Amino acid sequence: MPAGHVSMVAGREGIGKSLLLTWKAASITRGTLPGIYADAPRPVFYCATEDSWQHTIVPRLIAAGADLALVYRVEVEAIEATAGTSFRVELSMPRDCDLLAAEVKRLEVGMVALDPLMSAIDRTVDTNNDREMRTVLEPLARLADDTGCMIVGLGHFNKSGDADPLNLVMGSRAFAAVLRSVLVAARDPDAQDGGCVLSQAKNNLGRLDLPSLTYAVQSATVETPEGDANVGRLHFTGESAKSVADILADAGAAGERTERAECAEWLKQTLGKGPRLSREVEGEAENIGGFSRRTLTRARKHLRVHAEQLASGPKGHNEWWLSLPDDRGH
Repeated sequence: MPAGHVSMVAGREGIGKSLLLTWKAASITRGTLPGIYADAPRPVFYCATEDSWQHTIVPRLIAAGADLALVYRVEVEAIEATAGTSFRVELSMPRDCDLLAAEVKRLEVGMVALDPLMSAIDRTVDTNNDREMRTVLEPLARLADDTGCMIVGLGHFNKSGDADPLNLVMGSRAFAAVLRSVLVAARDPDAQDGGCVLSQAKNNLGRLDLPSLTYAVQSATVETPEGDANVGRLHFTGESAKSVADILADAGAAGERTERAECAEWLKQTLGKGPRLSREVEGEAENIGGFSRRTLTRARKHLRVHAEQLASGPKGHNEWWLSLPDDRGH
């Protein structure tokens, strides 16, 4: 992840993305992160909206070994115009970019962590619209460039079955276009320890042939003023021969095979009593079976269904008939 630019870590829920961000924050505060921050501890700004700061974020930072004196919680204070009273509001981009930049420069912050990135975007912005999203991401990119700070946001995958991780990042394509680096994570179904894989999906400023890393989430107990707390802690376990794209492709292929098998069974029953008009089978496959045209075509090939054009109907028009390979009678 390049300093002075905006990056993202994306993946589905429940795979330890927040723990990865916590690990990175802790490493920067201790000066143990390889790169320009090695042996040079720097402060970190942490903005989290989905988890409790007191009960979740701080215990995770403690478990990761962070220097809490160098971790700052991001809050925005607004002042009511007529009464002059102050109150807290959520960080909102691009509204708060200049204020955030001033504090980043003042404290020489090494990283701004946005957990998740979507939470820092103005609620009036359509996150699926490229032009609107650029009004947020481009000021963030200028902030990173002006300060030399690393800005890292967490993102979620959508529910599609695409095998390209960049196409799965929820929201506008502007995310993939403006961000200079994107890391993606996925659970490895073959890992006996339930571990996950972390891969570089995009890197405009560096190598893309970096090895994919494996990690697991371990349980840790930390002492807090309110008693012991059990939290997760990320632990890297080595390198992976497969990437996140490989895992997604395998999962998609498995899903397609299952759907094809179900369609093949339905088609076998549909044609089991004899030949049927192709148009009737296609209509029933979609409307009754819920199968797409592509899945039906794959199932036909799998069963080696025979298609033959024959005259039918009162006017004797030629139409396509389908039959199982061992049933050619009409």
